[in-house]
Amino acid sequence: MMKDIYLDNNATTKVDPAVVDMMIPYFLEQYGNPSSIHKFADGVAKGLKHARQQVQALIGCEHDSEIIFTSCGTESNSTAILSAIKAQPNKKEIITTTVEHPAILSVCDMLEKEGYTIHRMPVDKAGRLNLNAYKNLLSNNVAIVSVMWANNETGTIFPVEEMADMANAEGVMFHTDAVQAVGKIPMNLQYTKIDMLSLSGHKLHAPKGIGVLYLRRGTRYRALLRGGHQERGRRAGTENSASIVGLGKACELALEFIKYENTQVKAMRDRLERGLTDQIPHCFITGDIYNRLPNTTDIAFEYIEGESILMLLNKAGIAASSGSACTSGSLEPSHVMRAMDIPYTAAHGTIRFSFSRYNDMSEVDEVLRVMPGIVATLRKLSPYWDGNGPVADPEKAFAPVYA
Repeated sequence: MMKDIYLDNNATTKVDPAVVDMMIPYFLEQYGNPSSIHKFADGVAKGLKHARQQVQALIGCEHDSEIIFTSCGTESNSTAILSAIKAQPNKKEIITTTVEHPAILSVCDMLEKEGYTIHRMPVDKAGRLNLNAYKNLLSNNVAIVSVMWANNETGTIFPVEEMADMANAEGVMFHTDAVQAVGKIPMNLQYTKIDMLSLSGHKLHAPKGIGVLYLRRGTRYRALLRGGHQERGRRAGTENSASIVGLGKACELALEFIKYENTQVKAMRDRLERGLTDQIPHCFITGDIYNRLPNTTDIAFEYIEGESILMLLNKAGIAASSGSACTSGSLEPSHVMRAMDIPYTAAHGTIRFSFSRYNDMSEVDEVLRVMPGIVATLRKLSPYWDGNGPVADPEKAFAPVYA
């Protein structure tokens, strides 16, 4: 029987066995508190220092002191935005996009209720931003710009380095949620004007529950968590030592495999796309196909529901995810699909396949074998498909669902 196939790596990744091996001694032998002043702490403190340098090497920042360990990408995102507004109490505007992760949008929604003005930049049908419109939003009233480096659904990459330059020229802080991008594309932060960056360990083969906030030296900062001197007083709480050293090892491996990500992993992604779009009518790739992560494809299958596709894929031993919130019981398309103005007939039939270095071409071939039959089966059951193609004017039939 064919092994189970995991193509949901943008949701979370398998922990690399080498990462697990690195972590085990910090449960059983190197268990001291790194803040203590005795030999049980020394080895742990050195392990954390080395992990900090491994993260530094992956993202290309200038100093390892710019690395703050957190619990996850969400904490890093919240810390960045809340720090910026606390450090600049007279600035009452924030710039972000309509396609950010909820970890950003929910914080902005909260701050909007508290009186802040939130500028949510729209995207075009390919998920791209208008930099001229962005430039017009920048002013002395803006506390921070927060724009993701790469979109978690489509993989579309935003020009955050250029946007950071533009923000810096206006004296505005710039943060990027780089959770999906770190380890997949090269970075060299020391040559950018990015002030803060968030990353999460479980997106790059480290364990869940560990993240990083990069804080460029000289950036105004206010700690979110207080109560201790850990992380140079910037994030209180005893360090999650085992996970930190695991993240460090994962970053070392990510740097080693980054060429592989952009060649072999990309080749798997491209082969899957070509095969599916060649075999299945009325499907298309969403997002910017010319500027995106090498491991991600989000494909819209028209006239059927993503939830049904995922259920049949799961039955076939294939794990993927939907670009639609229908997986949570709603037929409403995801905010990313709505922002790109994907037609109703396709928006709730989007499936995201996201690869890692643990996938191989035989798995791609299995998906290509299974997927056309799944789509054909579901279209036979669809009221918007008559056997040969879509029914006349199917968008009118879909419209009441999204009213």
